[in-house]
Amino acid sequence: MIKPTRSCIRLLCLLPAVLVLVSACAVAQSTPKVALLALSKQDHTLAIVDPASLKIVARVPVGDDPHEVIASSDGKMAYVSNYGFGSFHTLTVIDLIEQKQAKVIDLGALRGPHGLTFEQGKVWFTAEAAKAIGSYDPASGKIDWIMGTGQNRTHMVYVFPGAKRILTTNVNSATVTILDKTEGRAGGPPPGMGPGGPAGGAPPPGMPPGPPPAPPGGDWQLTVVPVGRGSEGFDVTPDGKEAWIANAGDGTISVIDLVAKQVVATLNVNVPGANRLKFTPDGKLALVSAGQALVVLDAATRKEVKRLSNVHASGGIQMQPDGARAYAARGRDGYVSVIDLKTLEEVGHIGPVGGPDGLAWAVRE
Repeated sequence: MIKPTRSCIRLLCLLPAVLVLVSACAVAQSTPKVALLALSKQDHTLAIVDPASLKIVARVPVGDDPHEVIASSDGKMAYVSNYGFGSFHTLTVIDLIEQKQAKVIDLGALRGPHGLTFEQGKVWFTAEAAKAIGSYDPASGKIDWIMGTGQNRTHMVYVFPGAKRILTTNVNSATVTILDKTEGRAGGPPPGMGPGGPAGGAPPPGMPPGPPPAPPGGDWQLTVVPVGRGSEGFDVTPDGKEAWIANAGDGTISVIDLVAKQVVATLNVNVPGANRLKFTPDGKLALVSAGQALVVLDAATRKEVKRLSNVHASGGIQMQPDGARAYAARGRDGYVSVIDLKTLEEVGHIGPVGGPDGLAWAVRE
């Protein structure tokens, strides 16, 4: 009988750990170039999903009470809002390539961050408890712009290309705020300030002659549009002409003409509790998360074309970039539904995702 040496025994002891490491490496998958991002409010993680296989390739911790997620334009980073109904004041940054948390951004007094979008190289966010919108510049690592709305529960945000127009819903005020960037100071000079200074006299010491300049980054003209109760989820038509607002309290959809800046139609489409609305890329359909169902509306006729009662959509909706599928978060069921946009039928599930809510696409260049 051959007696094993100490080195052989040591190797045999290490073998299980080696096998575990090899197994983990074999299971780990890289982030696909086109990935669906799905937040779990229950597990406090971000799931990175391969849309081709509908498999979760990684789960990354994102901090307390994550609600919304957006990816950078190059698809390499994701930003998550830690909401807490005003208790929290951070954005968590995720490196999608390394599949790990990169940093946490402290927003200070801008509490209750919720809605997110990425435009002009910046992260735009709502701060619900501060009744404000802000932007964070990843290049400088600073919040470089803040604008108050004066409305209650400023919740979701949409920034137009070029960042010269912004829309936000204000849930408890039952309003939408339209912010338009102005060339000069909105509303002209302060009362009593003439071309040279107060009452037309010399300007105060240190102030240059002429009317006061616009603030850094320009000034903004705000228009507040009354809509329905519980105005929350919304989207803008692909042509940029209308905004459709889901009114959770009324179960209606308010249609805003963005040129006239007023409501031109209220759609009684029976969507109580609706908290998200999303147009298909071609603008022909609008999908609404109505809690007990996913409701599909025809954008031209503004009528319901289908109600998927088996899809308990209660959170985020995203459209596949090629327009083939839609994805709807099902908070109470613990997964994300996959909808074929030709047949308008559920064709798959992604999960488990505990309490799924915010969804986003990350498309890497």
